[in-house]
Amino acid sequence: MARRGGGFPGGGNMNNLMKQAQKMQKQMEQAQADLEERDFTATAGGGAVSVVVSGKRELKSIEIDREVVDPEDVEMLQDLILAAVNEGLKQVDSFSQQSMSRFTGGFGI
Repeated sequence: MARRGGGFPGGGNMNNLMKQAQKMQKQMEQAQADLEERDFTATAGGGAVSVVVSGKRELKSIEIDREVVDPEDVEMLQDLILAAVNEGLKQVDSFSQQSMSRFTGGFGI
């Protein structure tokens, strides 16, 4: 005797699974597009260095407070810039993980 429902447990069928997969793919593409349109601002040194990073992980701007520019301590300024940029990139990654977790949460990805 032939089984109804495409042979999947619970009576589901392949067409429904494909439709759900396509819907999820569109939602993931939209979430990625939304991420790429966002900007993330991060600071270091109590706001002495501020950067803006796009959702595409591109550095868009850097602002440096004049008071932190010391020709005798260039290394400190370099460290502040690195810290601010890395924090901005972490914000992009965190937002991306949060927005994608609703799609991958049940899959252990």
